[in-house]
Amino acid sequence: MKLELRGITKRFGALTANDHIDLTIEPGEIHCLLGENGAGKSTLMNVLYGLYQADEGEILLDDVVQRFTDPGDAIAAGIGMVHQHFMLIPVFTVAENVMLGHEATRFGGRLDLSAARAMVREISNRFGLDVDPDAIVEDLPVGVQQRVEIVKALSREARVLVFDEPTAVLTPQETDELMATMRNLQASGTSIVFITHKLREVREVADRITVIRLGKIVGEASPGASNEELASLMVGRAVELTVQKEPVQAGAEALVVRDLTVTDETGNTLVDGVGFEVRSGEVLAIAGVQGNGQTELTEAIVGLRSLTRGEVALNGRELVGRTVRQILDEGVGFVPEDRSVDGLVKEFSIAENLMLDRSDGEPFVKAGSLQLRERDAFAREKIAEFDIRTQGPEHPVGRLSGGNQQKVVLARELSRELSLFIAAQPTRGVDVGSIEFIHKRIIETRDAGIPVIVISTELDEVIALADRIMVMYRGRSVGIVPADTPRDRLGLMMAGVTETHPGTDAEEAHA
Repeated sequence: MKLELRGITKRFGALTANDHIDLTIEPGEIHCLLGENGAGKSTLMNVLYGLYQADEGEILLDDVVQRFTDPGDAIAAGIGMVHQHFMLIPVFTVAENVMLGHEATRFGGRLDLSAARAMVREISNRFGLDVDPDAIVEDLPVGVQQRVEIVKALSREARVLVFDEPTAVLTPQETDELMATMRNLQASGTSIVFITHKLREVREVADRITVIRLGKIVGEASPGASNEELASLMVGRAVELTVQKEPVQAGAEALVVRDLTVTDETGNTLVDGVGFEVRSGEVLAIAGVQGNGQTELTEAIVGLRSLTRGEVALNGRELVGRTVRQILDEGVGFVPEDRSVDGLVKEFSIAENLMLDRSDGEPFVKAGSLQLRERDAFAREKIAEFDIRTQGPEHPVGRLSGGNQQKVVLARELSRELSLFIAAQPTRGVDVGSIEFIHKRIIETRDAGIPVIVISTELDEVIALADRIMVMYRGRSVGIVPADTPRDRLGLMMAGVTETHPGTDAEEAHA
């Protein structure tokens, strides 16, 4: 199916999110829509999917003008969409989620779940998706939940499939699996629109690349274009893709973690006897595939999760047993891995989010009264300092792009006197221009003599920022190695292979 968007314009008040966009997707083509967060990519696809109505322009399928008043119209015409935030009911099975909205019934009006299961198996086998129709969605890994979304779209006979930032929540392994799935879909004749800001993925899978900036198409490129060329088109200027940093000048031990162990409610060990030190003025990066204990380790350090045993001391002061509030008051800055859930109150303004961890005293509160002038002046200062793209301090933070939301979190956490800075997945779902900025601020924090912990599943990011790297596998520390450790060795460590017991660990990793 050939898809054409002609002159699509979408406005939200004074903001023009899409400005007369022309785009053609050829049959069986993987067409990448590349641009920063907030550039207008998702808005354009929401117009295509019938979630928004264009103010100007038209949509054509095989040269026939379409009128989509809601997603039902788009689905009926053969458009499918896999959203960044999955549209699934967690407590339902895969089959129940897939049939939701177009339920098959048998005699007497009863739901035909057996037909839904058969359909899931057929689509799963045809495209190599490996999805169990009887699995409960909330029990599935994120990558498999995404496959459920793909099965759901294909069950409605989608011939054009839109992937909106599909790898934002995936591990590198799950990303590779998704790329293979996209190629399988392409081989079957499905046209794919791939929305992303990750340059490596674009060059790996796209047939053509269209770049959007500030709501307009600013150019097209081939997959052979360099990362620097693509990044420059995205942000409108040259982007430094290499992190610039001076040799580390590490000082005394600041954070000391000993035998940290965390178990869940059922007694399963999530973090198993992990120990390490971080010195002032250095970055310790914690690497590993998502789900190997990094999240629980971080939460235990900042008091969000109880320890089974272990010690955590910052500048000689024990943190175990203290509340999150008390730990933050020790000078711990924390960027959580999920800014939407743990880092921001989306309904609050930028100004309100910037004062969240300092709402109980000066300068924002005096004698029990909120000091609006001080709060808003602080917000305007941080908006400028951290280059937060917004209409002003009162703008709801939930309406910002992902990169700008992350800058709000960084601005809040780095605007206090710090003894330790912890950044978990600091650039997840963030565009290349914002990544450059965030990396620079992390290195500036390290150069100010503050100990820094970075937790990331992006190996490129780990290598770029780290002075030392600790690799975690199945809740344990596989080892701590220098930042210049070869990638292949790091990859083996992430699979649980150690130098001391290579045979045993390699077998365990592939068990």
